[in-house]
Amino acid sequence: MCGIAGMVGRGAADRVRVMTRALIHRGPDDVGYYDDLPSMVSLGMHRLSILDLEHGHQPMASQDRSVWIVYNGEIFNSPELRRRLEETHHQFVTAHSDTETLLQLYADKHEDMLGDLNGMFAFVLHDKRRNVLFGARDRMGIKPLYYANTKAGFVFASELKSLLTVPTLSRDLDRTSLFHYLTLRFVPGTSSMIDGVSRLAPGHWFRYELDTGRFETQRYWRPSFVPQAGRPIGEWTELVRTELRAAVQRWSLSDVPIGCSLSGGLDSSSIVGLLAESGHGKLKTYSLGFEGAAELDELPLAKKVAERWGTDHHELILRPDDLLRDLLKMVWFLDEPYGGGLPSWYVFQFMHRDVKVGMTGTGGDELFGDYGRYIGLERRLVGRQAGGQVPHNPAWLDSCWPLVSSLIDRLPHGIGGLRARDRWRHWPHIRRDPFRWEYVQAFYYLSDSMKRNEVLTGKVGEPDTTDFLRRLYEDSDGVLPRDGLMQLTFRTQLPEEFLFMTDRFSMAHSLEARVPFLDQAFVDLMLRIPAAIRTKPEDPKYLLRQAVRDLLPEELLHAPKRGFVIPTAEWLRGALRPLTERLLAPARLAEQGLFRSDVYRRFVVPHLRGQADYHPQIWTLLMFQLWHSLYIEQGLTDCPSFSWQELC
Repeated sequence: MCGIAGMVGRGAADRVRVMTRALIHRGPDDVGYYDDLPSMVSLGMHRLSILDLEHGHQPMASQDRSVWIVYNGEIFNSPELRRRLEETHHQFVTAHSDTETLLQLYADKHEDMLGDLNGMFAFVLHDKRRNVLFGARDRMGIKPLYYANTKAGFVFASELKSLLTVPTLSRDLDRTSLFHYLTLRFVPGTSSMIDGVSRLAPGHWFRYELDTGRFETQRYWRPSFVPQAGRPIGEWTELVRTELRAAVQRWSLSDVPIGCSLSGGLDSSSIVGLLAESGHGKLKTYSLGFEGAAELDELPLAKKVAERWGTDHHELILRPDDLLRDLLKMVWFLDEPYGGGLPSWYVFQFMHRDVKVGMTGTGGDELFGDYGRYIGLERRLVGRQAGGQVPHNPAWLDSCWPLVSSLIDRLPHGIGGLRARDRWRHWPHIRRDPFRWEYVQAFYYLSDSMKRNEVLTGKVGEPDTTDFLRRLYEDSDGVLPRDGLMQLTFRTQLPEEFLFMTDRFSMAHSLEARVPFLDQAFVDLMLRIPAAIRTKPEDPKYLLRQAVRDLLPEELLHAPKRGFVIPTAEWLRGALRPLTERLLAPARLAEQGLFRSDVYRRFVVPHLRGQADYHPQIWTLLMFQLWHSLYIEQGLTDCPSFSWQELC
């Protein structure tokens, strides 16, 4: 695992040294550079040594030195690819470096090599014969890659903070990204929060022609449903077990010790059970609890799994003060504004004490029903009889308003704090468009109308976030909404929220986080399972539950899903009140020019007085303001050494 950076342009060698130093947390074990003066190309990397510790130094060259590569990630089918290449007379000089496998495969197939890879990766190589830079990101978007065209030249890096060391790159805000962030709490798509800096999309490659400066990207993979009828459920269950076991085995490839994050949920517990069943040795497992939140505590269930398999188990109890102490560090290492879960920071910090590699259950929810988010939409669009359509009926929806309003109060991240008249003001949008209502449930922090009319200043010309999501949804090829929403999640929330956070928080602690549920062979299997068998409304994960039930304690198999959230509503009224009052003060908002000064009266005052619960909206705004303070106002190039209290 590495942090990679590079540049094409005058002075590239000196600039890449600075860019690469900004990534030392991603790879403190080794550092290396490649400079080609005639083409003004420079590549740099910081390495976290996991495979072939002795021979895996980067940048690495092909044997004829015509191709040089910097690479972040792991190719888990590298042993198989290597054997195949050796059978066709390729000779290797490293012991088992997957970096060399990439070089040899590129020599054979160029861009077509990407279809052979199973793993997590972002790499860029300089092909001197073709006179191009060629780079790619893995199918699911597990590993990141940013790039920009600046006045000094073309630059790329694993993290945004590395690019921002380039003096000619302006730190101007991308207003469209801000607009979407306020609804989603993460930045979706290929634009970053910095204007002019892009993110290579999952499953895409890029090519930069050095003689002309021509740049192009192309998709090489997209999730596509090819359901195979005729297999009974029992057969699919056995296939899920077989393929998930194989994925876990592939993703345990390492020359250093491995640990497992063990939440007590079905996904991480399945990985622990499959690893232990395969005789992987005495596993180290790590669980996190939250002081004063017994209803969220999964430590007892995690302990039962650890006892079942005799793991070397470690528990950490997190106190609210811990999260507040490290708040600015988290904001810094995240690169971009993010208003989601923060406790994972401590899981990875905890694991780093003992291991360099940590297995997680990320991706399991999205493959198996995604909490059943599709249910409401599917019931409206699909009749009781197969293929029957239910017509959209506004009058019927109006009759449902009392039920909908009561359900809003129960949404964990919903609009429970809105007054009745405010809720009704948004009802016409829901009434006209049931698809919009589906995303109110899933993503509602600040609606499109609220952003335009109550939050943001000036004329907001960007397309609605709902329309942005709708276009991605309509681009899917699934027959049922459960397929379409799964593909939408693959292109938005999974890579740009969950995998984004997992990468930044793990690498902040020089830990490689692995996600075997997103093994390509396993994902391909899931896309072959008919939708009605893959997930069921009454139990989205029933297929996985059946596949691994003999590995897990009975009480875990039937335990309800518990979120691991932080008590932001209380913090905003308590310890974080001074920070909230300062960063969202009317005078500051007016001076900043992004948000209406009335936001303070509209959201902050009622929440602080206990008259309403607007913590989702306030936390979303506050996390942006912290990011804006560090990255835009102060223009930091290093992790802040001051605390959030000092910002007050």
